[in-house]
Amino acid sequence: MASEHYFTSQPASGSALREITVHLGGRDVRLTTAGGVFSPDHIDVGTQVLLANSPAAPPSGDLLDLGCGWGPIALDLALASPEATVWAVDVNERALDLVRRNAATLGLSNVNAVTPEDVPEGINFRTIRSNPPIRVGKNILHDMLMHWLPRLEPDSDAWLVVQRNLGSDSLQRWLQEELPSTYGVVRAATGKGYRVLHVRKRTH
Repeated sequence: MASEHYFTSQPASGSALREITVHLGGRDVRLTTAGGVFSPDHIDVGTQVLLANSPAAPPSGDLLDLGCGWGPIALDLALASPEATVWAVDVNERALDLVRRNAATLGLSNVNAVTPEDVPEGINFRTIRSNPPIRVGKNILHDMLMHWLPRLEPDSDAWLVVQRNLGSDSLQRWLQEELPSTYGVVRAATGKGYRVLHVRKRTH
C-alpha cells in the first residue's frame, strides 16, 4: 500500500518475516523483522547514533523505548539491565509482535511490548530512549513528547535522536520553551546527520 506507513497500527502489507544479525548488548544476535515496520533490514542509522551516544541504562526501575519498532533500543536496554522493566511502546501491532518474538529469542522476560494506552498511568520512568517518528507530523509528535517526557522520574533523563534536516534544532528549541523550567534540554551529540538531544528532569 503506497499510503501505508510504519506507524500504521495494523499494517496491511505482507509481513515477509526475515532474520537479520545485529549488534546489541555488546554481542551479535540473530533477530526477526518483517515488512510494514520501520527499518526492517538493519538497525537504522539514527538508532545506531542513539545507542552509541547514550549512557549506560539505569540498572533497575521502569525504562521506556518510545516508538520501539521491532525493538533494537528496548532489547539493548533489557540486555544491559536485566533487573529493570523495559516498556517497548509503539502503535504498530506487528512491531510489538516482533519485539515479543525477539525478547523470547534472547531469553528476556523483562520486556513489556505494548501500545501507548496499555502502559499503566502510575508508572514513571528512570530513562526514556527514543528515535521518535518525526514523519507523523509536528502536532502528533509534540503531543506524544508532552505526554511521555513529564513521566520521567525526578533526576532522570531522556535521550532522543532526530535527523538534523528533519528539524532537530527546532525541536530542541520547542522542548526548551514548552517543558517546565525544571527540565534542561541540550544537544548531547551529533553524528551521521543526526542530533542526540538530552532531556533532564531535575528535582527543582
